[in-house]
Amino acid sequence: MAGNAAGDVVDSLPGRSLKTRRAEARESAKRGKPKEAWSRLKLKELKREVRRLEREGDCVAAATGKVREFLTRTPCTSLDRMLLAVGDGHGNAAVISVVRVGFRSKRQAKEFEKVEAVQGSGDVRPLEIAAVLGIAGVEMTGLHYQSRPDGYGMVVAEADVATGHVDRGTLDALADVAAYLPVK
Repeated sequence: MAGNAAGDVVDSLPGRSLKTRRAEARESAKRGKPKEAWSRLKLKELKREVRRLEREGDCVAAATGKVREFLTRTPCTSLDRMLLAVGDGHGNAAVISVVRVGFRSKRQAKEFEKVEAVQGSGDVRPLEIAAVLGIAGVEMTGLHYQSRPDGYGMVVAEADVATGHVDRGTLDALADVAAYLPVK
């Protein structure tokens, strides 16, 4: 995994705080420039996979707990899931899941976010990390999480360590930045 990025990460913003780099990376993500966003966090995208809703029942089938109950009562209109890995070229890598769930109204999206945001209430499962990225033993904990409204949808991003060491602040920044990436 880490060998994919060996030596490829450039410290594009030396001496800048994580808070500053996070804000600038978020702006790059909003402009649809993921390579630039990860570079601002001193990382490189290693792999990406995107899957879109294929059948209307996919939202319910992909969900657990109270989130699943909500989606049973309030069907989604779209489900886009993206899974990616980023690394620093020194054996440290993270996995990031981004899920965008679309609804018929902004009100439904906001109600979904209220259920989804509660730790332990369930989730829209990310794509299978081992199958999609080839990384075994990594699970999304939901501890490094960011959500945001997106029109009639809600975007939820989570980040966790894949290999090596990635600190909590960086994981939080990864989730924040990923929440603004286009899911494509």
